[in-house]
Order: sequence, then structure tokens, then C-alpha cells
Amino acid sequence: MMKFTRRALMALTAATIALPAYAADTITLRMSTPASETDQRSVALAEVFAPAVAGFATYEPHYNGSLIAQGSELEAIASGDLEMSIASAQELAQFFPEFSIFATGYVHQDAAHQVAVFNDPLMDSFKQTAEDELGVKLLSVMYLGRRHVNLRQTKDELTVMTPADLAGVNLRMPGTDAWQFLGKALGANPTPMSFTEVYTALQTGSVDGQDNPLPTVVDAKFYEVTNQIALTSHLVDLNYVAFSKTVWDGLSAEQQAQVQAAADAAAESGRNKQLQKEEDLVSFLKEQGLAVYEPDLKAFRTHVQGQYAGSELAASWPEGALDKINALGN
Repeated sequence: MMKFTRRALMALTAATIALPAYAADTITLRMSTPASETDQRSVALAEVFAPAVAGFATYEPHYNGSLIAQGSELEAIASGDLEMSIASAQELAQFFPEFSIFATGYVHQDAAHQVAVFNDPLMDSFKQTAEDELGVKLLSVMYLGRRHVNLRQTKDELTVMTPADLAGVNLRMPGTDAWQFLGKALGANPTPMSFTEVYTALQTGSVDGQDNPLPTVVDAKFYEVTNQIALTSHLVDLNYVAFSKTVWDGLSAEQQAQVQAAADAAAESGRNKQLQKEEDLVSFLKEQGLAVYEPDLKAFRTHVQGQYAGSELAASWPEGALDKINALGN
């Protein structure tokens, strides 16, 4: 798929910003998302965001990529063809490489740290760049969950406390260079493999383990063919609530405040539900016979961040940004 250049995006944004402000009493906010209707992000926006803006806006969600193809939502907002989406740091990094810092291992420590980082002045330049060059306003941060290491070995056979313990472990990771880099940084031998092949590979021993959030471990029934989960929390994943800057500029100050409060409330609702779900799943997985435990997270964080330091992946990060992010953590 051809991507817009920054210059083209700026031209599109300038053209749309020149349009008159919204004059109708009610505007339509179309949300395009690849997520399903039952996804916690979708539910939070439908149940919390939509009612909060109902006085002046109609929230119109489109699920499963049915309106805009997955990966094209930001371009659609930039060209004036969409009002809202949920955007990942990985997607934003395709336009602005500096956003890759937020898709990197052990940058975010937990859900609360995500919020602290998003609301800190260090994010101002990132947000301003998205607004100025893409016409996208990032309203709030939504918590997706923590990725952990899930292994076939029993805890008696292998206890994972530091990256050194993963030496020689064939860990299935998604196939992109960034994911493979993270697998190596964790200390494992990363093995690229499509998601649909993972269950059988674990069952037959073709790989020793895989990494995913707990809801995925349960949904995919990986717990049937594994024996332990080390709660490495090596990637605390997120989405941003992305909003058209053109639409935002057409709102009154009061309406802008309502939209902002609605996005924050929806993000908080989804965050709390996802955290509770993760907590409940720990109990479920233990009931299935898996050992679930927390390794030395400080050792992992120090080692992984050390692997990124000076790497090509970190070259685009603003100077001092990682230190500022770390300082906001525990």
C-alpha cells in the first residue's frame, strides 16, 4: 500500500483546515477500527464516549475494518475522510519514526505509567508533530495489555528470573525485524512464525514458547500445551484515541472540553476492565496447572534497554526521552 509523504499529508491537512467550521447542531463522528464490537476498546468508546458527547455529536462506530482498511485510518483522517480511529504507536512510527520509542520493550512499565507518560510534557512534541503534519489530535491513551513469556518447560525444568535464563530458548515472536530484535534483547532465540501455527508448534515442541498478553493465551488455548508463564511484562501495549484536528478546530471550547473528558473517561473505563480481566486470568491459568510468577523485572528492563541503546531502532528517539520516561515510572 502506498503511503502519503509528509508533504502530501500536510497539503491535505491544510486543505481540510480551510473548510468552514461545522455549522450543524449535530456532527457525526465516524470511528473506524479493526477491532470487533466486543473488544474492550470498542465497548468503552460506545458505552462511555458516545453518551458523553451525545448533546452535539453522533458517535458512529465501524468495526472489523469495515469502513477504512486497517492501517489506512490515519491517512483517512489526514485527508478529511474520517473523524476518529484508535491508532497504535507502530502505525504512527510509519510516519514519524520517533514514535517507535512507545512500541519498544520495557519503555512502559504498566498501565499507570502509560498514562503518566502520555500526560507528561515530554509528549507535547510528539502530539504537536501528529497535529501539524498529519492533522491528527491524540486525545488519550488506551491500555491493551502486557505481553509475557509463556513456555512449555515446567518451572522445575526452567525458572526464568533474568534474561540469562532464556538463553537457548526458542521463543516464537512475530516476524518483523522489530519483534525479532525484542526477542533477542530478552535473551531468547526468537523464532518467526505465523500466529496460526503457534499452537501446533508448542504441542510438538517445534518451539519452546511464545509471548502474548494473558487474554490471548486463554483465547488461543495455549495453556493446554504450555506449563508456565513468566510475567515479564516486556511490552505494555497501547492505542491512542485519534481525532481529526479539523473537526476539533470546528468545535467550541466547551465541546472540545467535553470530547477530551469523554475520551479520557472511555480510556479509563477500558483500562480498568482490561486490568481486571488480566488479574482474573492469572487465577484461571493457575487453576489449569500453570506456574505463573514474576521474574526480576529490573534485571530484564536494564538488559533490554541496554540492547536498544545505540541501535538503529533507537536512532530516531529524541535525546533524553527514554530517561524522562523511565523517571516517570516506579
